[in-house]
Amino acid sequence: MKLTQSKLIILTSIFLLVFDNYSFFINVFKIYPPVGLNLVYIFSLSILVISLNIFLLSLVSSKYTTKPILIIVLLVSSLTNYFMNSYNVIIDEEMIRNIIQTDLKESLDLFSFKLLLYFIFLGVIPSYLVYKTKIKYNNFLTELKSKIITIFLSLLISIIIILSFSKFYTSFFREHKPLRYYTNPIYWIYSIGYYINETLNKAPVTIKKIGLDAKVIRQTKKHKLIIMVVGEAARADHFSLNGYEKETNPNLKKQNIINFSNFYSCGTSTAYSVPCMFSPLKKDEYSYDKFIRIENVIDVLNRAKISILWVDNNSDPKGVMDRFSYIDYKNFKCNGECRDIGMLQFLPKFITQNKNKDIFIVLHQMGNHGPAYYKRYPKNFEKFKPVCKTNQLEKCSKESIKNAYDNALLYTDYFLNQVIEFLKKYQKEFEVGLFYVADHGESLGEHGIYLHGLPYFMAPQAQKHVGAIMWFGKGFSGINLEKLKNNKNNFYSHDFIFSTLLGLFDVNSKVYEKKFDLTK
Repeated sequence: MKLTQSKLIILTSIFLLVFDNYSFFINVFKIYPPVGLNLVYIFSLSILVISLNIFLLSLVSSKYTTKPILIIVLLVSSLTNYFMNSYNVIIDEEMIRNIIQTDLKESLDLFSFKLLLYFIFLGVIPSYLVYKTKIKYNNFLTELKSKIITIFLSLLISIIIILSFSKFYTSFFREHKPLRYYTNPIYWIYSIGYYINETLNKAPVTIKKIGLDAKVIRQTKKHKLIIMVVGEAARADHFSLNGYEKETNPNLKKQNIINFSNFYSCGTSTAYSVPCMFSPLKKDEYSYDKFIRIENVIDVLNRAKISILWVDNNSDPKGVMDRFSYIDYKNFKCNGECRDIGMLQFLPKFITQNKNKDIFIVLHQMGNHGPAYYKRYPKNFEKFKPVCKTNQLEKCSKESIKNAYDNALLYTDYFLNQVIEFLKKYQKEFEVGLFYVADHGESLGEHGIYLHGLPYFMAPQAQKHVGAIMWFGKGFSGINLEKLKNNKNNFYSHDFIFSTLLGLFDVNSKVYEKKFDLTK
């Protein structure tokens, strides 16, 4: 079959609209039901998306690039189509960052037969047809003229459509901004471009030093040993400590903990939230680009001569430990999955080596990493049944998804209890404490949304409202325990972590803000 370059691009654009934009139209139909005049608006929207696809693809087309670009777009769009359809996620710049920072083991949890079918039928087969199509090329000037005409007409059609239905498109772009996030491939192409511009296409980074005056000032002679557990995808409303009907915190409720029932994350993904948690920047001013240009609380604690150990059972510390070494536990040889409890094996030796110093240990959990929640806990923690035992959550009942998720939370409860019991063994030598905060929450099928990572402004509470607790051993100094207990139900967020950590270690510095210290 012989086609001109323009015709191949037009056919591909139509294919992308018809087969790879199910999520887009489903979300459009929710706001603009396909009846009456809305049918005209939706038809105009379809032509607009096709025209914009033609415009974008024509811009980068040439004798040597057309086929490779079309094939890449088809393959990637088949995958983004699957994830948007299955989990109702959006492929924005933060999701791109999350994808890039996710390791192979985590990626395999997302693999399914259904994903393979999407990839083959919506990616490989149409890509093969593009590959086998013979493109009829004319001389350079004729091709250039054809390309200019195609670009001009696609842009003109787009403008005419928007102007002809200006009232509809004013509403569409201003009041229903999230809808355009589902356009495939337009939005993921934009997101990749934005990510490259913000992250990779930068001059050498100069890191601003902070806390140069950091110094521990303490009345007592006893050193402190504090463990911070960074949780994964732990939504607060599934903690029985917060009133959830299932008993997901049987161990923690027996400990003398302080449970923060109204704690909120900085972002909705690990790649965004973890660096934000340790950054001096508040949520309203935070961006990853700013984060990599300024030191974080680990640098300040290190400057105050506090010994630091980070053990990671997640993908990695997301840039927090770039200037320090850390233990990558998930790559150890474990019998099956490396359980969070295994991170404790590295602690005794480190504590012994630093017994005459203050010690800060971070344990970065695998926690409730989805969608394969059933893999996150040993068999003996399968208390809530039936359980969803597939990563294709849309195939499971909501009850079985929640049961698998809650069993993983039950294991986190066990893990945190073991950390507390571990700390109790060192109470004679140190003042000991635990601080647990999840990086973000998780959607479990409410309104057809799964996992996490939606843009913060449109993310449901389930992705932002996170579990957070504290525990202190006897005689822990420098904190206002009564205030902590009285204010435990106040609104708090990741913004409070930076100064709280400095406060827990009695670090005096200009970067410390008392009003953002939970313990003062």
